[in-house]
Amino acid sequence: MNQGDFNQEKRLQWLEQLVGRNLLDKMLCSFSKSTGLKAILVDNKGNTLISTDHAINDCKFCEMIRSDSNGAKKCQRSYARACTEAAKYGEPYIFRCHAGLIMWAAPILLDQYVGSIICGQVLMWEPEDYFLEEIEEMVKGLNIDVSAVKWSAAQLEIMSSDKVQAAADLLFIVANQIMQSGMTVLEQRREIMAQQARLAEEIQARKRAEIAMYKIESRTISSHSLDKEQELKSAVRNGEKLAAEQLLEKLLVDILAKNSHMDTLKTRVMELVVIISRAAVDGGADLTEVLQLNSMFYQELLEITLPDELCLWSGTMLETFMNYLDTNKNQKNQQAIQKAAEYIRNNYRNKLTIDEIAQAVYLSPCYVSRIFKQGLGCTLMEYLTQVRVEQAKIMLKNPKYNVMQVAEESGFEDPGYFTRVFKKLEGVTPSRFKQYAL
Repeated sequence: MNQGDFNQEKRLQWLEQLVGRNLLDKMLCSFSKSTGLKAILVDNKGNTLISTDHAINDCKFCEMIRSDSNGAKKCQRSYARACTEAAKYGEPYIFRCHAGLIMWAAPILLDQYVGSIICGQVLMWEPEDYFLEEIEEMVKGLNIDVSAVKWSAAQLEIMSSDKVQAAADLLFIVANQIMQSGMTVLEQRREIMAQQARLAEEIQARKRAEIAMYKIESRTISSHSLDKEQELKSAVRNGEKLAAEQLLEKLLVDILAKNSHMDTLKTRVMELVVIISRAAVDGGADLTEVLQLNSMFYQELLEITLPDELCLWSGTMLETFMNYLDTNKNQKNQQAIQKAAEYIRNNYRNKLTIDEIAQAVYLSPCYVSRIFKQGLGCTLMEYLTQVRVEQAKIMLKNPKYNVMQVAEESGFEDPGYFTRVFKKLEGVTPSRFKQYAL
């Protein structure tokens, strides 16, 4: 294998690691089968990396041109030039190849990689005599049958400019999808590398600090880890996402500093999963659903083979629990707000206090007051007053009740206070409201 073939193979391997060979083949074949046009993936030197020969072959014209080694080299140079132009402008590049056919290139730009998907082998006009003469001039010097080439050129598919542009745009969409898939993998790699660098730096710093008194420091680190585990449990239970993430990263540094065997690392991380899941239950998560998450995480953990992947997975695991806890808390808060409001509506005639309402929904007075205000925009006592006034308005419309009776039945012990509150909310006194209502 010469140097050129080696570099070509390396480029293809790198691209396959980012996108996957199956996805590349599937995208190119789907495009070729849907349009009837052959598509190939080339690098910036014009070398063909992937071709859809198994889906659709070259036209007879191109087969004859490439049957000559010089013709094949000219095709490669055409592809290289098209790849450069497409990359320069970042959009589909429509061009004529060295033999006169219309083709187009859609650029693929991934990190340091530059390549294109090439497609075409069509004409945009009826092949007239001057064109056939031009072809004869273009293939001069190639060891091919010129008359056969001219005949095959006359058989080429003719596409309108609109169809050529549409096919080029569609190819650009395919190229963008390939780039998007590749960029996703690149970002994941960079994230792993960044986290690995941070952890490695902390591990080295920790090891330098442990040289002097290794045994004593080992005990200190163990105690430190236990303290951090308790802090992590508290942060998760209270929904403190940022603090939980920082504590988890510190614990991972401790674990990696003291263990090198992968099975041991997995065991320690699984212990953290248990700690985090128990904290989530303490924070209000449903036990059955948390156990299902634990089962899923255990299966995922078995498939991890590298320490850096284990660290990245641990962060994702924690985020899943924190997001689930947030969602579950919001749902429970809404239920608590509804129960508190329902309790007020059912007991507005009584002398209600915040402590009594909180006890009815099994929450602390401070917490139920906060979530009620956040959820409905008013305090518990303001809502109680509104319910009482609404009930008073209903009774005031009934001739058999006077204002004093309405105040008492609505839960207002002081008629004077009832009058002030009613006027503040409704703009008129209870007596005037009753006159209007009757």
